Amino acid sequence: MPYDEIEFEAEEAMEKAVSFLKDEYRGVRTGRASPGLVEHVKIKVPAYGDAPMDLKALATISTPDASMILVKPFDPTTLKDIERGLQEAAIGINPQSDGKVIRLPVPPLSGERRQQIAGQIKKMAEQQKVVLRNARRDAIQKIDAEKKAGTMPEDDAKRGHEAMDKLTKKYESMLDEMLEAKTKEVTSV
Repeated sequence: MPYDEIEFEAEEAMEKAVSFLKDEYRGVRTGRASPGLVEHVKIKVPAYGDAPMDLKALATISTPDASMILVKPFDPTTLKDIERGLQEAAIGINPQSDGKVIRLPVPPLSGERRQQIAGQIKKMAEQQKVVLRNARRDAIQKIDAEKKAGTMPEDDAKRGHEAMDKLTKKYESMLDEMLEAKTKEVTSV
């Protein structure tokens, strides 16, 4: 396998780790209302079949202010199912329905809870750093195997090792920046 392909595969795996963390961080509660807190909540609507659906496929989700999420179902008959699904999702917010829309008041976070969430997001970032390091390790193993088999010159192998280190550092710094921004968002009142 040529060095370019090995590098491409490694970079693709690292890119996935970064985008996965972005998605994970969207669902983290920060004390501010955000559609990302509830848009991926799975809702079971018996009228639409047995498969659970994402909330964003069933309703418009908006944030009229920093402490409120408003959920307006596309089909008013699904309101009760959505309300039940939000209660079962255990997101820490109690839905309030007026028959047309569901309001989700986002309570402010306590200082202790903010620190717990900061710890959780740090763990999430660390898990993705492990994914980056695994992609680096796999790529280096492939490079070494190619060098040993005689299909890759030693200069290319050395260049490949250096490129993997640079790539890993680049993506780790991206994860660090995301962690820092999210931590700041969570801990600021």
